[in-house]
Amino acid sequence: MEFSVSLSHPPETLGPRDGTVVVGWLLSEARSGVIYFPPTRVRSAEMNKAHAKSASRCPAVINLESRYFEVKCPFDLSLQFVRDKEGRPAVRNLLGDASPVRKKKLTQIIQLTAEPEWRYPDRPTIQLMLPYLFIADEPVYMMQVSPFLHYRAEPLPGTIFGGRFPIHVWPRPLMWAFEWHDVSKPINLKRGEPLFYVQFETLPQDRAVQVVEAQRTEALDEYLNLISGAVNYVSQTFSLFKAAEERRPERLVEPVDRRR
Repeated sequence: MEFSVSLSHPPETLGPRDGTVVVGWLLSEARSGVIYFPPTRVRSAEMNKAHAKSASRCPAVINLESRYFEVKCPFDLSLQFVRDKEGRPAVRNLLGDASPVRKKKLTQIIQLTAEPEWRYPDRPTIQLMLPYLFIADEPVYMMQVSPFLHYRAEPLPGTIFGGRFPIHVWPRPLMWAFEWHDVSKPINLKRGEPLFYVQFETLPQDRAVQVVEAQRTEALDEYLNLISGAVNYVSQTFSLFKAAEERRPERLVEPVDRRR
């Protein structure tokens, strides 16, 4: 089916609205989808609300937490940075035969960025490929940040790459990108622990956000095919946002009905 270039809706339908902002989430592929956790709103665990002055009852704390959603790690991973005999960078799975992820699958979900593309010569960049997609039918920018409210007894040996982009015109599968500052230490990730947070910027900023599971529709598939892979051909993909918005279908978010 050929994707139409003409607008199927007036541009003003993508303008700011009133009430709750609905953001849809889905997986870009259904295969092994059961292992991926749905995104959940961040809430403090083991909260003490007995005292009126408890931080867990502070409106500012509650308001901040209500605006973040966490994506949990789907795998147990222990990764070590190595170089082969020719000096080329590589990643080794320290779990070996005890790893729950098969070696063949590990090479599909873990990508080590080419060394010339590292921001610093001594800090490798790796990417954990994920199938999470977030979509919206009105202007919404999504920010991906580290899970700064989650305490780790063993800190990660580096920092994650954050990002910000408009999910109403540029939905794309997320990744967990990590800059490895101390390559002498492994990256240990546990299934079920927060991997990163996402926050949604709305117009106006004080509107509530509801995240719902969305369907993989034909219109969404066509639009994803339209914008997918652009990063391989254009250095500054943000320059394509206007052209993408002119060709997006009227509706991308079709909530899944679990009552059936």
